Amino acid sequence: MGITALVLLIASRFWLAFDTVDMLPVSVRPSAVGLGVALALGISLASEGAYRLWPAYRTSADTYLALVIKPLTWVDLIWLGLLPGLSEELLFRGVMLPAIGLNWFGVLVSSLCFGVLHYSGSQQWAYVVWATVVGAALGASALLTGNLLVPIVAHIVTNLISSGTWKLKQLEVSG
Repeated sequence: MGITALVLLIASRFWLAFDTVDMLPVSVRPSAVGLGVALALGISLASEGAYRLWPAYRTSADTYLALVIKPLTWVDLIWLGLLPGLSEELLFRGVMLPAIGLNWFGVLVSSLCFGVLHYSGSQQWAYVVWATVVGAALGASALLTGNLLVPIVAHIVTNLISSGTWKLKQLEVSG
């Protein structure tokens, strides 16, 4: 997780060094934090609905989350929220989206790339689809607000909710 975050941060910095793109700004405002938290709650509720109604997503999510979360302690979940939330948003919404274009085509392309990042095998196609949809929601929030803080907060909070919820479900199953 830490290595992936570092690679994405380096990729972002290289992109900025070799392109004339202006990174999407981060404006720290309570309204941006509130929008990010609201978006995270919406994504988390939609994920729970997809988990209950879409068997392929449920299997894919359980496999992916077991791979990523099972070996982590509860304290590690904080890092799981922060590191991908910051590094992935910096690359996909902060740099890639403005480089492709601050428009719906840019949201689509950056979302597809974000989805592919979450590919962990052909059996996990449903998780890639889900990650692409989440990427589109995060990209739309960046596009509509012009503030990278909104998708950063949404991503961090979504990761914290999903990892904590999954870890709690595993305790119920084993206990």
